Amino acid sequence: MARKINLKAFKDFFRSGQIGGVLLLISVVISLGIANSPLYDSVEDILHYTFGLSTASFHLEYSTEVWINDGLMAIFFLLVGLEIKREIVEGELSSLKQAAMPVFAALGGMLVPAAIYAAFNHGTPAAGGWGIPMATDIAFALAIISMLGDRVPASLKIFLAALAIVDDLGAIVVIALFYTNELHTDQLLYSGGILALLVLFNRLGVKNLAFYLIPGMFLWYFVHHSGIHATIAGVLLAFTIPTNTTDEESPLEKLEHSLTKPVNFLIMPIFALSNTLIRFESGMVEGLTSSLGMGIIAGLIVGKTLGIFLFSWLSVKLKWSGLPSEARWKHILGVGMLGGIGFTMSIFISLLSFSDIEHQSEAKFSILVASVLAGTLGFIYLKSLDKTKKLED
Repeated sequence: MARKINLKAFKDFFRSGQIGGVLLLISVVISLGIANSPLYDSVEDILHYTFGLSTASFHLEYSTEVWINDGLMAIFFLLVGLEIKREIVEGELSSLKQAAMPVFAALGGMLVPAAIYAAFNHGTPAAGGWGIPMATDIAFALAIISMLGDRVPASLKIFLAALAIVDDLGAIVVIALFYTNELHTDQLLYSGGILALLVLFNRLGVKNLAFYLIPGMFLWYFVHHSGIHATIAGVLLAFTIPTNTTDEESPLEKLEHSLTKPVNFLIMPIFALSNTLIRFESGMVEGLTSSLGMGIIAGLIVGKTLGIFLFSWLSVKLKWSGLPSEARWKHILGVGMLGGIGFTMSIFISLLSFSDIEHQSEAKFSILVASVLAGTLGFIYLKSLDKTKKLED
């Protein structure tokens, strides 16, 4: 019996997404170890190795690093897009009442951190990184709140998931509007044509995923060459995948289930391994007190907590939404702290914000420190609330 119970517990752990966050953490530790070992140069050579196919009219030859950040991450954004659409159609964002508080919380969690960062970096070479502290890492945040078990209301986990999804949507919009290079109209027109075809398939009731995924690869190619970051293609493709509100598994749900494990257990660890190769050098710790470092750390830890809490409070006071069931304002404060775990999306935006290695490395280290602090503080705080509740009982 004990063996069956343990096996069930392991399956529940596996399915809960906690292991995805643990794998990310392990990947970061390994990456930091490699960066500060003799293996660093060899790994850098692998990341800079170029492969693919290129002709006079067709170019698909990039470095390993670009394939990871533009290719594999497009699959990550495809999964995020599927989650967003599912929540809008049948989940926590399916009605104004349900969506109001997560939307307001996410809005506050983006605007306040960006404002804090801008205040620290106005007029400096790092001013363009204002989007870095706007993001929340879904995998890490949900992994930590899941580790709290029944110490927090189940509705709080749903609220955090919805908030993080809206947050990702906001980050996607920011990337598309503010972190896009020179636009190429012809490639945009080709992208629009393919997108129109995908929408047509949806309207005609086509459910075979091949009719979406194959054109989706061409959509990625043309978006990549249009000047808009290629990962946006993943989101656009996701919004065209058909779904339903019945118990029957839809093409969207089928694809989402197929992508969850590869994204959580392969793509995200690979991204972490390749993008947290931070070499510890003299002056790096001092860099945390620079305008860039302080903007990121204050934005993620202070800005996220204040923004999520204040905008949530405002939405309730205006009677546009209500607190999640069994949750109290002290729980929302804890969620705000966990919202400061930027990691994946923050690192991704930092790569788009800066072209020089010095600023990228400083930003990554600051994100890493801020995310660890936010996760630790949020976990300890929410765990302490459970003890307080027991004492009251």
